[in-house]
Amino acid sequence: MRVGVIGLGYVGLPLAVAFAQQDVDVVGIDIDQRKVDAVAAGDSYIDGLDDATLSAAGARINATTDYDALLDASAVVICAPTPLSPNREPDLGPLLECTADLAAVLRAGQLVVVESTTYPGTTRERIAPLLEERSGLRAGSDFNLAFSPERADPGRRDYGLRNTPKVVGGLTEPCAQRAVELYGLICDEVVRVSTPEAAELTKLLENIFRAVNIALVNELAILSDRMGIDIWEVVDAAATKPYGFMRFDPGPGMGGHCLPVDPFYLAWRARQFDMSAEFVELAGKINQQMPYHCVAKLQRVLNERGLPVRGARIALLGVSYKPGVGDIRESPAIKIIDLLRGLGAQIVYHDEHVPALERFGLESLPLEEALAGATLALIVTAHSGIDYDAVASRASCVLDLRGVTSAAPNVVRL
Repeated sequence: MRVGVIGLGYVGLPLAVAFAQQDVDVVGIDIDQRKVDAVAAGDSYIDGLDDATLSAAGARINATTDYDALLDASAVVICAPTPLSPNREPDLGPLLECTADLAAVLRAGQLVVVESTTYPGTTRERIAPLLEERSGLRAGSDFNLAFSPERADPGRRDYGLRNTPKVVGGLTEPCAQRAVELYGLICDEVVRVSTPEAAELTKLLENIFRAVNIALVNELAILSDRMGIDIWEVVDAAATKPYGFMRFDPGPGMGGHCLPVDPFYLAWRARQFDMSAEFVELAGKINQQMPYHCVAKLQRVLNERGLPVRGARIALLGVSYKPGVGDIRESPAIKIIDLLRGLGAQIVYHDEHVPALERFGLESLPLEEALAGATLALIVTAHSGIDYDAVASRASCVLDLRGVTSAAPNVVRL
């Protein structure tokens, strides 16, 4: 058996390794030659996938930029990125481009599975016609087609590809059955739904659920700030209820590919059905405002101490979008740095997971060096391994956006 994986990013590469670990030959396709070379050399660029694991599986993975290598594949899984356009509308460009390239080599009997997050209807209305037009084959009869949303959570250790249930929706009954059999090789549980649309919406619901609840607690954090109430005390107290409540913490905003992006796919799709997804759009608006609120709070903290933002040395602790990873996609830290620089602040940062921020010409400093002479230490992402109370004892002023410090005269929490 041979499986093709298109897109060797944070979803595709671990997927390729998982198949290889089950003695399945894998063809990995990516347009980035650097990734192809890294896979061949056993050099992992994915958080949570170490070099040793990649090297051990590498003998069964043929990474290449040539789609002709997919001719002998029994199944092909598409893991292309699905970002937003500058107008925050779905950008299916990368997905459709790789689908067109696949169509040129598609043959009868193959299974194609889309894992790229997208709006309901994409697989049936965009992917199937494109594959049929370019290949001359018919989806559901000449080849099988299904959608199975990725559920990768970079940096997470308790749940991975093997023990996270895999949702699958096929274009037809045989399509779904083949996809179930494929993922049964690498997943303990496969959850079958009736259609690709149901599977596509499942992924959006999962992330919209989180986005809306994070927005709710963020809005309450802004209100609590004005009311002089400690939002962290409130969240801690509410979390003691053993039923009817799920804890979500406030923060400087959402990052990564999924949470800041996926809800807008459904909001855009809803407008095509003459409906405004108001909860979804409002949640996106609130979460996008959080970096502005955090910078305004920083201004107030300095103002209360008789200090200007202009010329202040601000030490950011953590710039990735979540703890334990080096991914800065949509990280609120980027917007915060932009805003602070616009106000004339001098920015330094410490993040062992992000050696450099090329956009700003900054490199991560050792913790002690970053704190030395800092007007204010700003905790944006709380990586493990740092004693934040010790940070508070060394810094003259701390603004904690993650609630990881204890009460102290020089500490202000979001």
